[in-house]
Amino acid sequence: MIRVKKALIPAAGLGTRFLPATKSIPKEMLPVVDQPILLYVVEEAVRAGIEDIVLIAGRGKHAIEDFFDRSYEVEDQLLKAGREDLLQRIQRIRDMANIISIRQKEALGLGHAVFCGQPVIGNENFAVLLGDEIMYSEPGEPTVIEQLAKIFIETGLSTVAVMEVAPQDVEKYGIVAAEKTRDGYFRVSEVIEKPTVQSAPSRLALPGRYIFTPQIFDYLRDAKPGKNNEIQLTDAMTALAKNQGLLSTLFQAKRFDAGDKLGYLIANIELALMRPDLGPQLKQYLRGLAREIS
Repeated sequence: MIRVKKALIPAAGLGTRFLPATKSIPKEMLPVVDQPILLYVVEEAVRAGIEDIVLIAGRGKHAIEDFFDRSYEVEDQLLKAGREDLLQRIQRIRDMANIISIRQKEALGLGHAVFCGQPVIGNENFAVLLGDEIMYSEPGEPTVIEQLAKIFIETGLSTVAVMEVAPQDVEKYGIVAAEKTRDGYFRVSEVIEKPTVQSAPSRLALPGRYIFTPQIFDYLRDAKPGKNNEIQLTDAMTALAKNQGLLSTLFQAKRFDAGDKLGYLIANIELALMRPDLGPQLKQYLRGLAREIS
């Protein structure tokens, strides 16, 4: 049913908020419980029927490519130790999708990172998932990318996820100017990169899930540096909205900003609480801790 078979995941950032941990480890490879942040993102894409995943990586990100490659030594040791459960999990990771890595040679902004994927995406529709945003959907429930794809299939228009944020958080996000339609989604007229709360057209923020038609590349190709002297994806989205049309929708999922220290800690706690092997003991510990500090 889905018409989107390719996804792009920007993962070239330096991860300065997590230094010194990210001096030698890509931020996207930091573990949340027992798997890297990036794997949660890739699993969301795969659940939505994505077959080809383009990773936009930067210098020093070889660990990401290695993670999705075959590890003969690890697999051999697991086989000899009789750990079939772990072996199957490792094999499933490397076989879940076609992983293509492209180097972003300069850190020129999110818009530039997306444009770096054009040689592989070509003239196809594609999803974009930010590599440090975890969107958790319960088993059997549609992922955020699936929710966007449903509207995309119905309308043929690029569709992005939005969420309502508190006034003090507006300056952290791209914000959309949008009007609600009869079908329940929003028709976007403009996207502004990290406006002040006074100048923001709404409190509908972009948390990092998009489906685009290939026309977005036309606007990224001609884009001039914008805020912070970077090629902003939001500027290209505004041009797309004014010419081809752009929709946005609220989504159903639990969202964790794992690129933020507090968000990362919360993701570890909440996702561990969902695990039957960890949840009960962790919940007991947290209750005891709460009594101690209350």
